[in-house]
Amino acid sequence: MTIGLLARIEAKPEYADDVETLLRDALQLAREEDHTVTWFAFRLDATSFGVFDTFADEQGRTRHLQGRIAAALTEAAGTMLASPPDIRSVDVLAAKLP
Repeated sequence: MTIGLLARIEAKPEYADDVETLLRDALQLAREEDHTVTWFAFRLDATSFGVFDTFADEQGRTRHLQGRIAAALTEAAGTMLASPPDIRSVDVLAAKLP
């Protein structure tokens, strides 16, 4: 686990609960991805959300970006999001996991 993605998601206020549900439901999709090592969805405030996930290699990260979670976010962007998700590639410098 040396690389990851950090996504910031801004919901339209009237769709914030729907975005929360979308992210909660996406956990099952993340569990089905062998190439996704860790996956976290979080809420920053009433309308701001995020996802942080990690991968063993670039191929895994690329496969995730082409997967079902990314497709769901892209589909939601047209109606539920205030702007397209801000998705950034990151390098994991250190981690503590159970």
